[in-house]
Amino acid sequence: MTTLQSVPALGTHPAAGSLPGRAETREQLARATYDLLVIGGGILGISTAWHAAQAGLRVALVDAGDFAGATSSASSKLLHGGLRYLQTGAVKLVAENHFERRAVSREVAPHLSNPLTFYLPVYKGGPHGAAKLGAGVFAYSALSAFGDGVGHVISPSRARRDVPELRTDGLKAVAVYGDDQMNDARMALMTVRAATAAGATVLNHAEVTGLRFTKGRVSGADLRDRTDGTEFGVTARLVLNATGPWVDHLRRMEDPNAAPSIRLSKGAHLVLKRTSPWRAALATPIDKYRITFALPWEDMLLLGTTDEMYEGDPADVSVTEKDTAQILDEAAFSVRDQQLSRDLITYSFAGLRVLPGGPGDTSQAKRETVVTEGTGGMLSIAGGKWTTFRHIGRTIMNKLAALPGQSLAEDMTPMSGLPRKLPLPGIANPRAVEHRLLVDGPAPGPRMAADTARHLATHYGSLAFDIARLANDDPALAERIHPDAPEIWAQVVYARDHEWAETADDVLRRRTTLTIRGLATDEVRGRVEGLLAQRS
Repeated sequence: MTTLQSVPALGTHPAAGSLPGRAETREQLARATYDLLVIGGGILGISTAWHAAQAGLRVALVDAGDFAGATSSASSKLLHGGLRYLQTGAVKLVAENHFERRAVSREVAPHLSNPLTFYLPVYKGGPHGAAKLGAGVFAYSALSAFGDGVGHVISPSRARRDVPELRTDGLKAVAVYGDDQMNDARMALMTVRAATAAGATVLNHAEVTGLRFTKGRVSGADLRDRTDGTEFGVTARLVLNATGPWVDHLRRMEDPNAAPSIRLSKGAHLVLKRTSPWRAALATPIDKYRITFALPWEDMLLLGTTDEMYEGDPADVSVTEKDTAQILDEAAFSVRDQQLSRDLITYSFAGLRVLPGGPGDTSQAKRETVVTEGTGGMLSIAGGKWTTFRHIGRTIMNKLAALPGQSLAEDMTPMSGLPRKLPLPGIANPRAVEHRLLVDGPAPGPRMAADTARHLATHYGSLAFDIARLANDDPALAERIHPDAPEIWAQVVYARDHEWAETADDVLRRRTTLTIRGLATDEVRGRVEGLLAQRS
């Protein structure tokens, strides 16, 4: 590993094509009048900004924290059709979800997602029988045009070969189906890059301190840069509130008497080291409506999730001892005890699902998008799910085009006139990228490690070659950040100069996987902060 004393020499000079500085971005935001100001850098706000910029609008996007810094990087990391929705007869919804899932994983971002086989175990005394689940997974696969194979049922012994930690006591059969998974933080960040490539101006760590009004209409926002306290403002013809769990907080800035429009459900997850290889994921029914997941992800195991009403401050959401016990207890239905040792837990995280307001159990609530227009003309959007992020972006744009009294429609290209499956930056075959990284190393130096090449290829696509060039130019940047993780120091420099990373958490939690692996030590954090401080 690189010594602490060598850090000041690393990445001192920004790479070519680096992002503009924060002061320059603030000046640009304050000087221009935008067609659309999107407040909120979760995936819904990011997707809307991307589509709006594609449509030719002048777009600004700001967030009080980091891009995908809250709910959008606290998901189950899945692109899925929603198997449980079949129980409620939502066939059309599942088919639409499958269309979006396959579009993202096959054509929009094949470099950031990968297919994952799911095993759905059927235990004696469980909430569903083998025949019902077998029919369910067949119908599920049919709704995806059998693009992931035909849903079917296999024997417990066959499933155990692929998942050695599968509990077989009382196991009658295992239903099989296919979906996809991703690194949600990386997917969101690549979508931000797509938005800026289309012309959007973006700034994270910029908090809204108040809304601007012109003749009673919301016409922009006043902001404070959280990195240095600088105050500035943005003027826009239309403001979109996409602040997720904070959506009603911003609505009350527009109208102090605004009634609540949403309710929140907390979803907690645990990340564990794996005790054996996992070649499939487990989706285990807990009751008629709930499923608990055990997902092989990033060489680790992801367990969850919970689903319970949350009424506190969204900034305070965290994983409690009760959450941890519940997740481990539910995982124990299908996972052997040795894999569920608390000593294996490297990280835990919780996010807040935004659901439509109203009564009823949150586990049965529809994951639909809520759109409201306030008294000052501000649009607010909340809810939805990761799988359909592109569809939601298009839907919001169609809503903007149809707004009475707005002339945005005259200035934008209709969604029907834009490509339906525009790829995200870095699109490439990750296996081909991995191969190139392994064979194209520096002539006098050591080759890139196989796990590092695989990590870069599946998190950056063809943009991995930019990171490789940084490492080739400065051998110190080719060193691992931590010996137990595939990431290298060049990724920190790249995150600083090309991916809006401002804090150690931006780098360690969302640009890389060090925090999730439990490897964000004080020493590592100090070195990352040293590199970030060298920003020009």
